[in-house]
Amino acid sequence: MALRPVTTGTISTRSAWRDVPRLQVREFAAIALAEAPDLAEEILREIRREYPHLPVVLDDSGEPMALIGIRRAIEVFIQHLESSEGRPRVHPEVFQEFGRGEGLNGRSLDSLQAIYRMGVRLAWRRFAEIGQRVDIPPPAMYELVDAGYEYLDGLVDQSVRGYAEAAARQAGERLRLQRGLMELLLTEHHRGDPTEAFAERAARIGWPIPAKVAVGVLLRPAREAVAPAVGQGVLLDMEYEQPRMVVPDPVAAGRPELLRRAMTGWAGAIGPPVPLADAAKSLRWAEAAVRLMERGLLPSGDVLYCTEHTEALVLLQPEELIDDLARRCLAPLTHCGPTHGRRLAETLLAWLETRGGAPEVAARLGVHPQTVRYRLRQIRELWGDEVDNPDRRFELELVLRAQRLRGELGDPRARR
Repeated sequence: MALRPVTTGTISTRSAWRDVPRLQVREFAAIALAEAPDLAEEILREIRREYPHLPVVLDDSGEPMALIGIRRAIEVFIQHLESSEGRPRVHPEVFQEFGRGEGLNGRSLDSLQAIYRMGVRLAWRRFAEIGQRVDIPPPAMYELVDAGYEYLDGLVDQSVRGYAEAAARQAGERLRLQRGLMELLLTEHHRGDPTEAFAERAARIGWPIPAKVAVGVLLRPAREAVAPAVGQGVLLDMEYEQPRMVVPDPVAAGRPELLRRAMTGWAGAIGPPVPLADAAKSLRWAEAAVRLMERGLLPSGDVLYCTEHTEALVLLQPEELIDDLARRCLAPLTHCGPTHGRRLAETLLAWLETRGGAPEVAARLGVHPQTVRYRLRQIRELWGDEVDNPDRRFELELVLRAQRLRGELGDPRARR
């Protein structure tokens, strides 16, 4: 956009225009004012011919607002030439409204600037004819056109203000509607089908209804961090302490890579893909993952996907239940001492995972097979036939995997 706000200019005190006798200036101004309504009509006709799709807005009397604005702008400029006092006062209301109209209709200010410059060219042509009639010297007329373009910059400045106001209002309204949609999406729905409500609110912000969504919870890299550029399709609410986002069609081609790039510098978790009506469930898993990240039990520093950390989320979430099960299942280790008890637990887990003999378990743990045989005999003595019961084996593997995820047991996979 090539617009720049500048101050409205005026003809310099020392200039060719100032040297024109006052009688000629008054004669020029009188003729120009008399022809201002006709000039305004000519300018508006030319604008409509060049830009036929521009809307026509009427005032209370039925007169086009654009015509009123053009006529007022011409009259103010001419009156200033006659008075030679201060700067020509721009009437902001109409020109701010022009800018607001461009913003509310989704157009840029480029076309509006072109329209204004067209108006100045047509006005200059008429003023040049009048100048010839009253014998205004050419140098004075050249200064007049320079002053006209400076005056134009003031009108453009008012339109920029109106445009910015409309853009801010639209952005605020869209943000309000987007938050309302996200609130509806992320609320548990226990009865009825919310699809119709989703569709109505989504249509108001132009958000296509996806088949599935994934909900993300973010950790700010800094208090005043700029929102990640996730793109228009992703709903983002930065008002939460931990911002939330709703990702449509999260496994669509290219989507993960685009998100990865957009989230550079951010951390957090994205829940599993779910049908739109189940978005609150995806949010729950993302929140659980973030809590584990904050405790150091899941990798931090990046945005992770819950579907890639299912084991940790399933085993580390219900801590009280897992801890109670661990106390019962691992009671035989109570009197073994912490170091020896941990080694037996690691050996038991390796045996449960491999279901192999001493050589396979030894290879997994990186110890001598004879050491494993010794430990397996102790395990058999401590648990007896319980280690042959499928249900007990499942419970033992469950609690031992949870302890390994917490870092309480060594992970042989990390040594590979």
